[in-house]
Amino acid sequence: MSLLIRGGTVLTAEHGFAADVLCIGGRIAAIGEGLEAPAGAETVDAGEAYVIPGGIDPHTHMQLPFMGTTASDDFYTGTAAGLAGGTTMIIDFVIPGPEDSPLESYHLWRGWAEKSAADYSFHVAITSWSERVHADMGELARDHGVNSFKHFMAYKGAIMADDHVLLNSFARALELGAIPTVHAENGEAVYYLQRALLAQGITGPEGHPLSRPPAVEGEAAERAIAIAGVLGVPVYIVHVSTEEAAAAIARARAAGQRVYGEVLAQHLVVDDSVYRNPDWDFAAGHVMSPPFRPRHHQRALWAGLVSGQLQTTATDHCCFRAAQKAMGREDFTAIPNGTGGIEDRMSVLWHHGVGAGRLTPSEFVRITSTNTAQIFNIYPRKGAVAVGADADLVVWDPKASRVISAKTQHQQVDINVFEGMEVTGLARHTIAGGRLVYTEGDLRAERGAGRYVNRPCHAPVLKAQEIRNLLSQPGPVPRRAAGAVAP
Repeated sequence: MSLLIRGGTVLTAEHGFAADVLCIGGRIAAIGEGLEAPAGAETVDAGEAYVIPGGIDPHTHMQLPFMGTTASDDFYTGTAAGLAGGTTMIIDFVIPGPEDSPLESYHLWRGWAEKSAADYSFHVAITSWSERVHADMGELARDHGVNSFKHFMAYKGAIMADDHVLLNSFARALELGAIPTVHAENGEAVYYLQRALLAQGITGPEGHPLSRPPAVEGEAAERAIAIAGVLGVPVYIVHVSTEEAAAAIARARAAGQRVYGEVLAQHLVVDDSVYRNPDWDFAAGHVMSPPFRPRHHQRALWAGLVSGQLQTTATDHCCFRAAQKAMGREDFTAIPNGTGGIEDRMSVLWHHGVGAGRLTPSEFVRITSTNTAQIFNIYPRKGAVAVGADADLVVWDPKASRVISAKTQHQQVDINVFEGMEVTGLARHTIAGGRLVYTEGDLRAERGAGRYVNRPCHAPVLKAQEIRNLLSQPGPVPRRAAGAVAP
């Protein structure tokens, strides 16, 4: 199977240049001007568009069982929607209960994901600590290509990881050459505030942001970064939504600590006024954690992306329909937390980033694909337009526009937090594994076509941290570190 993308401008995280791209057998076989298509090859005309690496969403929750219900997008419908928007790979989450085996839960999620239309991988959450968890982490890293482990500092009484769990799991990740990822919210504070608000008679969606003020995220981010610093392990903070958390990451990085920050497209453009909408269904449809924030936090998040202190963009795609959200009509703490976004992330970021003059086109590629591939050690297989890389590509039209609406989306949910937003910058064609899976409005997603992607431990960015740890130890530099180069 071969496909030739003719014309257009190849755009990477470093530069742009005019070239054709030839894909054979699911990989990029050649890049250059005037390439000839093999007999029987499909041809895609890029015209004046860009040819970019397929987007990678490092934070999704397809068909997640959560808060008494299950997310409405499964691994097929969710990844298919992603393909329509230019996202060709997701990293989803295996979330075992505190009594469950992470390894057994991983196999359960793998079964669910077999229907994926796009490539996928998994972070695995650590929700308790025991010898079994210690052993499971080793097997997941060694035999199943898992190089990241998630820690929820929120959701007291369910999946919250306390400092005991964080310390032990972070230390184990360091041994394995894996990276801990963290949902940074002080779960004890959130639980206390929830109970206090309910006691005051505040039961509607407006109680959600009041129970999760910016300070609880800032404190948790500081604590997670401090624990990582004590142990000398890199750490990745998911869905940064506040200037406090962004500042904590920037301070740590300025001090030489390996800390990475992820931003959701939603948090960059939607503010907390949505919770004050008198329409209960509308307000509840925006309940997610962390919640939407006052607008000044958006400036800090954009500044973090522009400066490189925040590196990746995601969606935390976890859809619940209005009928599911209604489970919390009398108690905001029972509203299933989550919103959609996988179909719209790329366009929202291009429009409000590149289109608004905040980002360069190459920076857009970096924060939507390349940085994620590098941090989670799948680069240059993913996140690159290079010979030998997977043929996951998007012909990106910077001039095309559309109005986002739940009525026209492919996401299986009846609300869209970007409803009515006109965006300029769209995927004209999406190629996944060398196959044309979306072309000018025609979605050709195939159930089960996605492949599981192994992510080896000891990514180059983690090796840099290991070298720094060795050099900081008292005494002579160990011989194996001498002359090493940190990327």
